[in-house]
Amino acid sequence: MVHMLEQLFLNSVFKEVLIGKVMFGFLLLVNTCKGQSLETNQPQLVTAMVGEDVVLPCHLEVAVNVDELVLEWGRLDLNPRLVYVWFEGSEYTDDQNTAYRGRTSLFTDRLRDGDVSLRLKGVRHSDNARFRCYDPKGMKEYFINLLVGSVSSPAISLAGRDGSISGVKLDCSSAGWFPEPEIFWLDGEGSIMSAGAAETIKGPDGLYTVSSRVTVEKRHNNNITCRVQQKDINQTRETHFYVQDDFFLCQSGCLIHVTFNVIFVIILIFGVFLLIWIKKQNKKSE
Repeated sequence: MVHMLEQLFLNSVFKEVLIGKVMFGFLLLVNTCKGQSLETNQPQLVTAMVGEDVVLPCHLEVAVNVDELVLEWGRLDLNPRLVYVWFEGSEYTDDQNTAYRGRTSLFTDRLRDGDVSLRLKGVRHSDNARFRCYDPKGMKEYFINLLVGSVSSPAISLAGRDGSISGVKLDCSSAGWFPEPEIFWLDGEGSIMSAGAAETIKGPDGLYTVSSRVTVEKRHNNNITCRVQQKDINQTRETHFYVQDDFFLCQSGCLIHVTFNVIFVIILIFGVFLLIWIKKQNKKSE
């Protein structure tokens, strides 16, 4: 008799769980039903840097009963698409995308006020996507575009000298940027300098490397700045470089030294040919 009661209890629990899952699946798929209109908002833009925590905002228009709330945060470009699900009083993780397990949560103390914003920990470059906050009972969906930025400081190196104008060549490069940034040079007064065409390379990880070269002529202020910036994420990184006068002075000294060596070699070659010619003339005289 006891065994039969236990079996009946287990069966009832199993049925309750099964019914809950079926209802959950039905609610998440209800927007596919014909004849139902789904209310959608204009996507909202949120920016975050790699490694940061970010909040994706979503607010229901009315206060909710936490024990009856069904809510899905998802990405329609993923399979499975579920980023986070709240189902009638608790989290539902069975079909959650593994990339978001342990990284997502709601502010449970704000749910009664309709605040169903998603907290995403440790933002990754792969999180750069459109997220959907979906209320299946209210037939409403809200889209948030998460723009994930990645930056690094540029590095300046001496690339050589330009003898034609007695100038110094500088290279600047910066790797690990997203989205694609722009790079330019500034002189000591903060004015943009004329430089060669910037080179941009997109790596297999989707991150960008930018580089540029500029030729600097001697002036009263030799402080040069290489700046890399990305306006969409409002990020700027720059590195300063002071070109010492010795670099420019060496231009004149090196030029004189090279000129002297060239003249010396020419005289030496001429002397050798002259000596050979004199010997030949002496042999003819004998």
